[in-house]
Amino acid sequence: MKIRVVFLAACAVLLTSCGSGKNVVKSTPKREVVLETKEEKAPELPQLEQIKRPVTTTTNHTETYIQKFALIAVKKMHEHGIPASITLAQGVLESGSGRSQLALRSNNHFGIKCHRGWEGHSVTHDDDEKGECFRKYKYPETSYEDHSQFLLTRKRYASLFRLRHTDYKGWAYGLKRAGYATDRKYPQKLIAIINKYNLTQYDRVKPQGSLVSKTKTIAAKSYKVQKGDTLYSIARRYNISVRRLKEVNGLSSNNISIGQDLLVK
Repeated sequence: MKIRVVFLAACAVLLTSCGSGKNVVKSTPKREVVLETKEEKAPELPQLEQIKRPVTTTTNHTETYIQKFALIAVKKMHEHGIPASITLAQGVLESGSGRSQLALRSNNHFGIKCHRGWEGHSVTHDDDEKGECFRKYKYPETSYEDHSQFLLTRKRYASLFRLRHTDYKGWAYGLKRAGYATDRKYPQKLIAIINKYNLTQYDRVKPQGSLVSKTKTIAAKSYKVQKGDTLYSIARRYNISVRRLKEVNGLSSNNISIGQDLLVK
């Protein structure tokens, strides 16, 4: 009888311990991973406002675009080895000479999508599919730098960097073979833009001397708006008319803001 009582007591203890073990098991809550947005480095070259209209009646949107961004393309050529002519031609083609919504809204001149791991700002835009994620930049130069890094960090473009930076035709056809664009005539379009606007001249700019002088020349032709400035006062300072100042900068009104860069040539 005693043996039976002891046996039943032992079973009760065992069952109690098993039951309590189940009660303490809890599921681990999932943690949400939040990526921090990277801050863009301030550009070294003057970042001019997007111009929606040609500088004069004798120039077109593409010429205006090239005048604005050639120096940045040259700078990236010396830093990364991509022909300035190719970079400019791609910018012209991909951004509609700076007039596309991506360029105007997001300073995205090359239609680069967010892709996996992108930690910067973004904007949605209809492209191959509706509401796709595209990268958004604070400065145009950041878009040009990102374009260089896009080519540098993908193995399929590695063979291009063995070409001379003056071999723009090799680069144009190489980009198509590497899968940069689905358009069968993409190389011919780039080459046509390069030839029409003589973009090869920028491939020959030396890394020193000429580049520095060009930087100073462009810097001298732009003015950063200060507190108290008006279009009239700026026009008088640079001996041009207000009408000309508005035309050069694509302004539809007399409103300007502090820190804004204006062309004053």
